[in-house]
Amino acid sequence: MMKIPVIIDCDPGVDDALAILLALASDKLEVRAITTVAGNQTIAKTTANALRIVDFLGAGTKVAAGAAKPLQRELKTAEWVHGASGLGKADLPPARRLAADPLNAVDLIWESVRQSQEKIQLIALGPLTNLAILLSAHPGVREKLAGITLMGGSCFLGNTTPAAEFNIHCDPEAAKIVFESGLPITMIGLDATRQAVVYESEIAEIVAIPSRVGKFVGDLFRSTLEVCRFFGAEGAVMHDLLAVAQVINPQLVKTQAYRVEIETSGEFTTGKTVVDRYHVWNREPNARVGLEVNRPAFLEMIKEMMVQYGI
Repeated sequence: MMKIPVIIDCDPGVDDALAILLALASDKLEVRAITTVAGNQTIAKTTANALRIVDFLGAGTKVAAGAAKPLQRELKTAEWVHGASGLGKADLPPARRLAADPLNAVDLIWESVRQSQEKIQLIALGPLTNLAILLSAHPGVREKLAGITLMGGSCFLGNTTPAAEFNIHCDPEAAKIVFESGLPITMIGLDATRQAVVYESEIAEIVAIPSRVGKFVGDLFRSTLEVCRFFGAEGAVMHDLLAVAQVINPQLVKTQAYRVEIETSGEFTTGKTVVDRYHVWNREPNARVGLEVNRPAFLEMIKEMMVQYGI
């Protein structure tokens, strides 16, 4: 079976790290490149983390650094969630074999897409700054992309403000460009990711699977669990991991087509994804929005990842 060619644009980030692990372990995906953006941490740290992860796995995937700040706003990282390094309690040595690609993220995506015989699926796990720049600089890229699956947004409540989810809130102007691009978009937002919970007993089962990534995965899960408990959640919520999982298995998350608009200037709602769930606008849908998760199948996918990284 032919693999799905993908490029992952991300801001590692604890859950980004888990998402990269899943993507590189999957026999359904061909990861053509990993590009980084500032978000969970600064661009220097997110790029260093992406390189560390790829180097740790012994993969040869290209890594390129992208935007160091949002299109129009100052960068506000999530260091208080992801820690000073961006990888929480996990510790990886600096990459020894790999260095960032000489091309920047936007140019690497453009060159990869332009040279590809197949359409490429973009998986966006951070703020959408790189993708907005790409769409603005290279309008023809739309014809070479299969679509965008992104982790971001919410039909209802936010996690950075009462209205807005972090990735969209970080750069709402970029998100507006992406959602208005006309490309097929699958939005895996908080409505879905808050169902992608891994409880402490399940984490123990996962890390007990003999695997060369066991300690790293355990540290990442425990970092997430600690933060989620601070907010009153009983388990570790896997935001970015679910977006990659949905590309691997499109039946994993039940989605519905809706019109989604991005609020860029609200006094209390900047960064909100306004999802027309009741079709009151009568506008053409521009995204499929994740609503329900098959959690048992999601857990099995994580366990299978551990097996793929067997000792």
